Amino acid sequence: MTVAEPILRVAEVEVSYGPTQVLFGVSLDVPEGGLCCLMGRNGVGKSTLLQTIAGVLSAQRGSIALGGEVITRRAPYDRARAGIAYVPQGRQAFPYLTVFENLRVVAEASRKTGVDAIEEALERFPRLRKLLQRPAGFLSGGEAQQLAIARALVMRPRLLLLDEPTEGIQPSIILEIEDAIADLKLRAGMSILLVEQYVDFAMRLADTYAVMDVGRIVAAGPIETFDRERMHDLMSV
Repeated sequence: MTVAEPILRVAEVEVSYGPTQVLFGVSLDVPEGGLCCLMGRNGVGKSTLLQTIAGVLSAQRGSIALGGEVITRRAPYDRARAGIAYVPQGRQAFPYLTVFENLRVVAEASRKTGVDAIEEALERFPRLRKLLQRPAGFLSGGEAQQLAIARALVMRPRLLLLDEPTEGIQPSIILEIEDAIADLKLRAGMSILLVEQYVDFAMRLADTYAVMDVGRIVAAGPIETFDRERMHDLMSV
């Protein structure tokens, strides 16, 4: 399998929380139009890396490039305008706004999308159509996760960052989320960096993978080279 040139290139990135270093020279590529799954135990730096790519956290060293353009020092809103959409853990939404209002707020804020983008997002998650007038705070965990991803899709991103979208979700909705992600990659050609603990889910979707341990990438490559036995050792508590 030939892996496409990366849309995202993270090179030797180091990040600290105050005096405590969390990422140690992390390098990672996400192929254009492909999906890279980032795996590892809890607390090894996966979410920190996504937050650094999105601009929520600052890198003390190293570089981050999107489509060949260095964005390491750009503000989060500039990275969003450049095409990065970030879906963090926690399924963040405006709880007192309806599902439709949550989608519309993002469309209006992006200044480059509108009703068509909302419609495209709903096509990925048809379950949300029946819930458009329901306040987001009254959604189930799985419905809230679908809304969180749909809000990101309204931005029509070049790169989608997903932080453990299956965590705490019922199996039926996990399958719907998997179908939506596969469709985004195959039909829409979207590039995706997915943080995921559910190995089978990741294996079915990924083109490439990387495994983190204590703030470092300790294994990476095409998904065909994924060694389940070694990954079990790296990811076990």
